Amino acid sequence: MASLSTESPEQSLDQGRGWIFLIDVVILAVAGVAAAQTFTWLLHHCQQLFLVSVAGNQPRLGLPTKEGLLHEIIGSRGVWGIPLATTSGGLLSGVIVYGLAPEAEGHGTDAVVGAFHKMGGFIRARVPFVKMMASAITIGSGGSAGQEGPIALISAGVGSIYAGLFHRSERHRRLLVLIGMAAGFSAIFRSPIGAAFFAVEVLYSDMEFEAGALLYVLLASVIAYALNGAIVGWAPLFRVPDNLSVTYVSEYAAYAVLGVTSGVLAAFLPNIFYRVRDAFRALPIAPHFKPAIGGLAVGLLGLKLPQILGGGYGWIQEAIDGHIAFTLLGILVLAKMIALSLTVSSGGSGGVFAPGLFMGAMWGGFLAHVFHMPPAAMVVVGMAAVFGGAARVPIATMFMVTETTDGYDLLVPTALAVIMSFLVQDLVVRSMKYKSLYEQQVLGRINSPAHGVEIATETKRS
Repeated sequence: MASLSTESPEQSLDQGRGWIFLIDVVILAVAGVAAAQTFTWLLHHCQQLFLVSVAGNQPRLGLPTKEGLLHEIIGSRGVWGIPLATTSGGLLSGVIVYGLAPEAEGHGTDAVVGAFHKMGGFIRARVPFVKMMASAITIGSGGSAGQEGPIALISAGVGSIYAGLFHRSERHRRLLVLIGMAAGFSAIFRSPIGAAFFAVEVLYSDMEFEAGALLYVLLASVIAYALNGAIVGWAPLFRVPDNLSVTYVSEYAAYAVLGVTSGVLAAFLPNIFYRVRDAFRALPIAPHFKPAIGGLAVGLLGLKLPQILGGGYGWIQEAIDGHIAFTLLGILVLAKMIALSLTVSSGGSGGVFAPGLFMGAMWGGFLAHVFHMPPAAMVVVGMAAVFGGAARVPIATMFMVTETTDGYDLLVPTALAVIMSFLVQDLVVRSMKYKSLYEQQVLGRINSPAHGVEIATETKRS
């Protein structure tokens, strides 16, 4: 049953101080855009260093809308430079993270969720900088991870630093962390509404939101989107054909099947991801070197399947355009799941959002072939269905995928598939150890240590 946190903006802010938070929102929105642009610049230069200079080639990693390539350049060293790049990137990332800020390992967003619930929103000041450098190296060297998780931790960390500088209360710091996360996410993913809902939905694994923060994170997200658009333009990340609307009732059956099967994939994804993490933690070597082992494995896998390197945005566009063969689509779903786990679960630094969209896109394209449907619509809906279920963020993912593809005509079938995926995933994971891609999520507000004292006080008053 969907529910909103009962904490109102009046409860979450001191009486008469709301106008101060409007200033905070603007400042953190600007900071989020600056962080996103800096991270993008750093990532570009790491790709040039590792994939061009070290590996001698440049796989198809990016999108034309983000100055990426949709063709592959193989240099004189051939493809064997790829394992060298991914291994060296993993080694350097591991040394930086475990030498300076071990909490910066992993995918980033989960660290923000944990800080909100257990640390009063406190994130050490060094973490955003370590996360930015380590993630740029991991992804830039070909690691199979995305940008969105790192920018969430980076910009949330800026919010925590800001709260400390101005001596804000713990309650205010938690809100500022969410504002920062939404701003950075909106700028990097060009999804203002989706980013705002993500910030308040990702905290809980049940259908519950941190409603008291929604007004402020939405404003920060919109401002960040506008400022970022003024810098890089307003085009959505992905290009889709016009007129993608559903024209036959029978098509909804295909979207329902996509939702149900995506829910099964969404149940297995976190369990594979975290079981690989547990296996790496059990290795009797220093954690500094484990991301290099994961990087080597990813590089070797990338020799046969270069599509799994990086976040995979360019290959998602190829799937939308129908340029990937039927059999390869199915193979890439499993291969990306393995590559993501080897990269991030080994202790590497990168996000799970883009790889999650990649898996959903390939699965949607695969089922489009099965049902003899045009690929674009099924790919777009699949992107939302798999990640929305695996991360337990159905509403945010529905909006984010719609905004980044400009596929508003697909909102209804996307909603159907995401809901089916969420419900099926919830059913399947009951017998599994890991329930969500975000391990630090709690079931609802009543289960959060951040709200424990407030709830106890409210109960005593009543």
